[in-house]
Amino acid sequence: PLTGQIPVFHLSYHGVIGHLNCYIFLMSWRPTYRSSKFRNVYGKVANREHCFEGIPVTKNVHDNHFCAVNAKFLAIVTESAGGGSFVVIPVTQFGRIDPHYPKVCGHHGNVLDIKWNPFHDNIIASCSEDSSVRIWEIPDGGLRRNLTESVLELYGHSRRVGLIEWHPTTSGILFSAGYDYKILIWNLEIGEPVKMIDCHTDVILCMSFNTEGSLLATSCKDKKLRVIEPRSGKVLQEANFKNHKVNRVVFLGNMKRLLTTGVSRWNTRQIALWDQEDLSMPIIEEEIDGLSGLLFPFYDADTRMLYLAGKGDGNIRYYEITLEKPYLQYLMEFRSPAPQKGLGVMPKHGLDVGACEVFRFYKLVTLKGLIEPVSMIVPRRSETYQEDIYPMTPGTEPALSADEWLSGINRGPVLMSLKEGYNRPNKLVFKAPVKEKKGGVVNGIDLLENVPPRTENELLRMFFRQQEELRRLKDELTQKDIKIRQLELELNNTRNSPNINNNNNSSSNGSSI
Repeated sequence: PLTGQIPVFHLSYHGVIGHLNCYIFLMSWRPTYRSSKFRNVYGKVANREHCFEGIPVTKNVHDNHFCAVNAKFLAIVTESAGGGSFVVIPVTQFGRIDPHYPKVCGHHGNVLDIKWNPFHDNIIASCSEDSSVRIWEIPDGGLRRNLTESVLELYGHSRRVGLIEWHPTTSGILFSAGYDYKILIWNLEIGEPVKMIDCHTDVILCMSFNTEGSLLATSCKDKKLRVIEPRSGKVLQEANFKNHKVNRVVFLGNMKRLLTTGVSRWNTRQIALWDQEDLSMPIIEEEIDGLSGLLFPFYDADTRMLYLAGKGDGNIRYYEITLEKPYLQYLMEFRSPAPQKGLGVMPKHGLDVGACEVFRFYKLVTLKGLIEPVSMIVPRRSETYQEDIYPMTPGTEPALSADEWLSGINRGPVLMSLKEGYNRPNKLVFKAPVKEKKGGVVNGIDLLENVPPRTENELLRMFFRQQEELRRLKDELTQKDIKIRQLELELNNTRNSPNINNNNNSSSNGSSI
């Protein structure tokens, strides 16, 4: 340009387009920012004075939590001799527990699972190696002496019972899964099994319900994932995916999704997301790590957060679930040096909403005999009630009676607000039916019929039972033989009696006259 003139720069059409394309290319490589109210959730361990110490946690290797908690009580399966037992402690009774603290000790074998009734804080169910399921009523304030008499004893499985689950919306319906590969549905209003689900070919590892309780998902040792209509026992969907060995399954609320934890073909821990209406292939699979401990999944439908806790680990990972890709968004990880044997979960109405607590675990540390509460907290500056993280949640009132659900009615849970309703007392009263017989017949099948043993221990137990039965029958036969001989001798003596001979002679003389 000439001196004194304004410089002019010329850009061709292709140059402008090139600059725009370059700009768009650079923008596409920028990390996408995802807004989430739960991306800063952190785990907070309770102070030592708010933990429970001195509890002899069971050393059983069964893959269960051995812990159940509600707004009133904390129940832990304990190590004991001569039968199974568990301890029930009020959740506000922190500190060291007395070694002679009263226990629930009515089972004749090790207790394998315990679950609180979701609609009655004083009712707890337990199952055991003695093949029974029992219902217990805990008095307000806890136990003052050992509790040995249950309000209801349920016998129907021919082998030990490893899992129990309460129906999520119906009062008085309990599911139990035994090592006889069967699931029994119990109507506690009559104290009898009303349905038997017999579609599994091996031990059932996990049971999970959808929100309204119309579908039941199970994982099994036969490596199959099943979605079952519980009232008919019909298998709606079945998956047998070779790349993912399913161990645990959980329904993801009303998202029509299932999440499973398991092991890949390379023996690494992984999780998989499934469409409940099509189990032909998982939606996504994600490797977690190379550790060997079982992964327990916990899902919070209110926040759509998933928690993964490994048995024998000290950490808890948590994710946010979405319906769109990437489906599973990693948030953070809570870490602790103490390994956990199991975890109990506090129901929503027992959380501290003033501290923005959205989840609470009760962590079992076996080596220390310690139960450690771990709270998941959303950091908020405001001390007012946070409605965006506490939506309406399933409450403590059942939506259906047992007869209504068994007749085919489905209904979602009765919702409550944690702002005003989380301290509302429950007026539901549990009444146990009068029961005398031990056993039952479902669909014309005797549930206590003899079945072939599958393990060496079961074979030995059956052998000793049969030997005892043979001994008893031989003794009974010997006693009857002795009785028969005595009767024969009495009959011979009666025939040879002189009085009878005299009577016979007199009668013959009379006839001759």
